[in-house]
Amino acid sequence: MGGFPNIEAEDRSFLEVARAAADRAVEVHREAGDEARSTGWHDKGRADFVTEVDLEAERRIVETIGSAFPEHAIMAEEGSVAEGSLEKSVGWLIDPLDGTTNWLHGYPEYSVSIAALDSEGLRVAEVVNSVTGERFEAVRGAGARRNDEPIGVSILTELEGALVGTGFPFKKLELLPDYLETFGRVLRQTSGVRRAGVASLDLCDLACWRLDAFWELWLMPWDVAAGALIVEEAGGAFMPLAPSVAEGSADAMGSAADAPLGAERLRPGGFLAAGPGILAEFRALVEGRS
Repeated sequence: MGGFPNIEAEDRSFLEVARAAADRAVEVHREAGDEARSTGWHDKGRADFVTEVDLEAERRIVETIGSAFPEHAIMAEEGSVAEGSLEKSVGWLIDPLDGTTNWLHGYPEYSVSIAALDSEGLRVAEVVNSVTGERFEAVRGAGARRNDEPIGVSILTELEGALVGTGFPFKKLELLPDYLETFGRVLRQTSGVRRAGVASLDLCDLACWRLDAFWELWLMPWDVAAGALIVEEAGGAFMPLAPSVAEGSADAMGSAADAPLGAERLRPGGFLAAGPGILAEFRALVEGRS
């Protein structure tokens, strides 16, 4: 693994399997044509879709990981679960097609996201942009890479110059009033806000300084696990928010943010991430304290 020359053999094997699994999923994304886009999908919920492409990509990922590590736990977005738990020594969190709605419309922004975690937290991360082939990876304690080259987060120190990523809470519309209030504050006090609809790629963009910060009020563990490790290994911070920012507090968020980057910090809910130079100011802005 060219970008990580000095990692332990077990980490290397995890990363090799994650890479192979991601590549198999990307093949599915690319092989599917317009006919699948128009007919092969159904609703999971309001504005939330699952396609045959999601299901086949997940099948191939689970098959690849399961063949290499049959003793590991697996939790994937479309329902694949090995032993139904992430309490084993190693578990995998998988989003086989992050940006399904984008894929359905031919909007060129979607990815595959895979992360392994153990009792100490997130261990290995793999995100591949299915359209461009750009590959983001991280290994705990060994840094983050884009296409095998080291990356780092923004060194910006003034929030007014920040470009911020976000996502709308379309699965939890009851959060929309809080979100819109926060959106207004962020828009007024930064240089701009971008919304691509793919949280894994938003976090990778933050990790390589295309974005300076990110927040979203409702995401699932498989949406953010790989991106979270990539951000932190690139020198940034990733932390949970209260499900409703209006109900949160600095103390409550602080205790959660200090926990290891593992299952406890990846519960469904809101999250923010930023480079260290603007983290405190951005966090206060999202919380409504500035």
